[in-house]
Amino acid sequence: MKPLVIITGVGPGTGSAMVRRFHEGGYQVAMLARTVERLTDLEDELPNAFAVPCDVADPAALAVALDGIEQRAGAPKVVIHNAVGGAFGNFLDIDPDVLQQNFQVNVMALLHLARWAAPRIEAAGGGALLVTGNTSAYRGKAPFAGFAPSKAAQRILTESIAREMGPRSVHVSFMMVDAVIDVPWARARFADKPDDFFIQPSDIAEEVWHVTHQPRSAWSFLTEVRPFGESW
Repeated sequence: MKPLVIITGVGPGTGSAMVRRFHEGGYQVAMLARTVERLTDLEDELPNAFAVPCDVADPAALAVALDGIEQRAGAPKVVIHNAVGGAFGNFLDIDPDVLQQNFQVNVMALLHLARWAAPRIEAAGGGALLVTGNTSAYRGKAPFAGFAPSKAAQRILTESIAREMGPRSVHVSFMMVDAVIDVPWARARFADKPDDFFIQPSDIAEEVWHVTHQPRSAWSFLTEVRPFGESW
């Protein structure tokens, strides 16, 4: 049986690129997103990828989805938490419920996902759990008050999981994408920027593949990716 990767937050950018990269690498791919329409084209294109419509912020729905994946494809070898809840606004303007919802997607969904997946990965002989993050996990700019706290908490939770599971053959890592990802809405927002300004989803996916397949003697926890012209 082909190894299984579970990817949450499969959208038109990084999520789809990761699906294609792991499918190309010989994996079965369980694709999680809130609406199945987003996944239909990928499911039609890639014979070993299958759609799992699920709102990861709903713990009960996530549990049902994960158990269904296991019944269909077995235990995962790799799990990638790419789903993200985001919002812009300073702390005076944002609706507190928005920040709470972002914690549900970015932090609590990761906790539930890891609690389900990590023991199964360990029991199957090892594998990887990777979380995609961004610069907000390391700094709190004023307009990111509804978002950055949840990404910072996500990074710390990922590190706690890594310290627990690393010695148990589960490679846990956090990938910080310090860039504007090349998707249509970003191109429209930054219409004056050259191609080199953007990071390509396929290049992120290639680095995710690399990190989740690192040799055991040289595991990375934090990986930072950015275009060559991005200032530090």
